[in-house]
Amino acid sequence: MTSAQSDVESPELEDPHEIAELLEAAVEALAGRPREGQQRMAALVARSLHDGEHALVQAGTGTGKSLGYLVPAVAHAARTGQRIVVSTATLALQRQVYTKDLPLVLDALEPLLGRRPGISLFKGRSNYLCVHRLSGEYPEPDDGQLFDVGPTSELGKEVARLHQWADQTETGDRDDLVPGVSGRAWAQVSVSGRECLESKCPMATECFSQRARAQAADAQIVVTNHAVLGVQAASHDLLGEHDVLIVDEAHELVQRITSAATHELTVRGLDRAASAVRRCGKTTDDLDRAARAVDSALGDLNVGRLRLGLPEELAAAVELTRGAARALLTEVAKTSEQLGATAKMATAQLTEIIDVCEELQGDHGRYVIWLAPPDGEYDEQRPSRIVAAPLDVAGLIGHRLVEEKATVFTSATLALGGGFDAISRHLGLDEPLTLDAGSPFDYGKQGILYVASHLPRPGAGGISEEALEELVALVQAAGGRTLGLFSSHRAAQAATDALRERLDLPVLNQRDDQLPTLVKQFAEDPRACLFGSTSLWQGIDVPGPTASLVVIDRIPFPRPDDPVAQARTEAVAAGGGNGFMAVSATHAALLMAQGAGRLIRAMDDKGVVAVLDSRLKTARYGGFLARSMPALWGTTDRDAVLGALRRLDDAACADGR
Repeated sequence: MTSAQSDVESPELEDPHEIAELLEAAVEALAGRPREGQQRMAALVARSLHDGEHALVQAGTGTGKSLGYLVPAVAHAARTGQRIVVSTATLALQRQVYTKDLPLVLDALEPLLGRRPGISLFKGRSNYLCVHRLSGEYPEPDDGQLFDVGPTSELGKEVARLHQWADQTETGDRDDLVPGVSGRAWAQVSVSGRECLESKCPMATECFSQRARAQAADAQIVVTNHAVLGVQAASHDLLGEHDVLIVDEAHELVQRITSAATHELTVRGLDRAASAVRRCGKTTDDLDRAARAVDSALGDLNVGRLRLGLPEELAAAVELTRGAARALLTEVAKTSEQLGATAKMATAQLTEIIDVCEELQGDHGRYVIWLAPPDGEYDEQRPSRIVAAPLDVAGLIGHRLVEEKATVFTSATLALGGGFDAISRHLGLDEPLTLDAGSPFDYGKQGILYVASHLPRPGAGGISEEALEELVALVQAAGGRTLGLFSSHRAAQAATDALRERLDLPVLNQRDDQLPTLVKQFAEDPRACLFGSTSLWQGIDVPGPTASLVVIDRIPFPRPDDPVAQARTEAVAAGGGNGFMAVSATHAALLMAQGAGRLIRAMDDKGVVAVLDSRLKTARYGGFLARSMPALWGTTDRDAVLGALRRLDDAACADGR
């Protein structure tokens, strides 16, 4: 394991009693109470950091996993001088760790350790105001859409507020702007990492992002997010030398890195790049011809996976594109000093084109390649995008993130099917330390897992009428108080429409408004229901009787036509493994565990997780999925569940909730 320069002598493995005492001090500072699972977690994390080993720690809701890893991390940093990176899944969680949890731990431990390691926040450049762009030196983004940015338009008002805020903010961090602004408005005042002039920027000394990076370079504990880890794994180094990596919400890491390493080539993107190059005074005849060749080749093809690589005509068009982009990149580089930001934006777009062309032309089998319709137009058969995604990211994680360093992966959902083998394989880990720290909740007494085994097997046409009738009965018995987790937006909308028609209860839909607004409305109205897909399955934290019922409409397997899931399933099968269990069942198990975890969020929570998919009871893989979920009391007795929901509703009403 590499080691940062330090004048602090590395100690022997910390005494477990000492780690327990440090944890106790932090818990007291939080006015909390001791938790056995948290104590076992802290001890294992301390061992992992000291010995330079990889560790997987499942810490259920209520365990207090943030302190479980932060206490040994701070102690390790203080004693060894080593540099530690902590990554979280979302910007919101990153902010909580950096502004609340970590300062609390530092305050509590500094008197005991005699040192206070320096800390810093690290985000991608696009999260900060770009003062160079604010000064008008960058050309306007050309994304093919015309937006009204006049002073009386909504977008114009947002941009004007951003300019006012720029004169007041000390950080330039988008998260510090309250209330926030739309993505379109923020794009007018920020740049991506590839568009940034970095040290060549004439305003580098005033740059918010550069200042944050300088602080991170000097800090001993850096708090970042999985999007940054995605770039770190798939592209280039952002974080610099560090000795320890701690990944919170680690169940999301594989998907985040897959997304970061997935690129696409579109005619629209080629046209935008050509427009950016012409701003530099260069002609783009070859790139224009390449764009038309790509368009023509796509016109003869249908949406779907390219199992054998690019067809001949499309391959020729991609090679033409790569050559034209390379030649223009050389030409634009000659004007970079004079044109500054204009040349940088053209360079960024040309570099992206070259990268994806080389991926499309690379060794067949390393990348999954498919032709995709425009975003959101799932029924369109004429492709507009050529997409390349890595077949496997375990190698990227192993070589670019965790090699030769102590690494801790933690989440409430890692032990899928009751073990760590599946997640270890996806992360590319060989015999890591493992711990299931459990949860302080008594799931068997606090909650029920109801499988509606009498319902017909879900079909491909969305949610069935029988499932809708079951949903109505459950929600009516619960008096509302329902979080509905659906496998598609179409199913969520069908359920929303049905309940609004049949029940006199407020039913919120994920697409009605921004998610934070909807969650707030849901939490404040005990009779409300909140239905949605995707982002509702994870991160929603609404304790109390408001979410007494969590409904899952069907087992959330990947779409049958998902090219990456298809390819990964075939690769496992070709190696002699069970592709369905390794890919589809593991994907579903993660979401089922996360979804069911929305029910019990506090010690006095009670309720029902209702699964309207009989396969959880009848299919061979049902046991694997059920063992991945919280250990709720299981039943298929519909009448018993309806009675339990009515009693919970009566009790909540009696308490005025």
